[in-house]
Amino acid sequence: MILMETTLTWTCKPFAELTVFELYAALQLRSEVFVVEQNCVFQDIDDKDQYSWHLMGWHNNLLAAYTRLVPAGISFTEVSIGRVVTSPKMRKSGAGRSLMKKSIETTYRIFGNTPIRIGAQLYLKKFYESFGFQQSSDIYLEDGIEHIEMLLAELS
Repeated sequence: MILMETTLTWTCKPFAELTVFELYAALQLRSEVFVVEQNCVFQDIDDKDQYSWHLMGWHNNLLAAYTRLVPAGISFTEVSIGRVVTSPKMRKSGAGRSLMKKSIETTYRIFGNTPIRIGAQLYLKKFYESFGFQQSSDIYLEDGIEHIEMLLAELS
């Protein structure tokens, strides 16, 4: 199944405007993928959510895709996109590509034309490069998973 971008309904809200349902869905999806599926014990709730914007792509009542957009100075010197996650039910549907495209557009809309830094799992390097991100660090271990920092230069 190829998912067309128009089948996802996008919402983006600061933490204080999230409904209980939206917050629960985001934390549940993050836990399902980052903790259970990737078998990684780590502190997902890290005191960055309160400062971030939360981009959610809904397919009916399913949270299909999610990222948090983090202001400069919280995770990195630059603004960042983090907790990039697609529901296992939506894999191979194009939801991940739609999510990153929408995340970049929304980051520029909220924070302006500024560089975006991410901490990417190494195996997703080519995926992020397809959006213009370039590796900007050596490989490092985070929660037992190989990561790299990547930077998307500001729009010219």
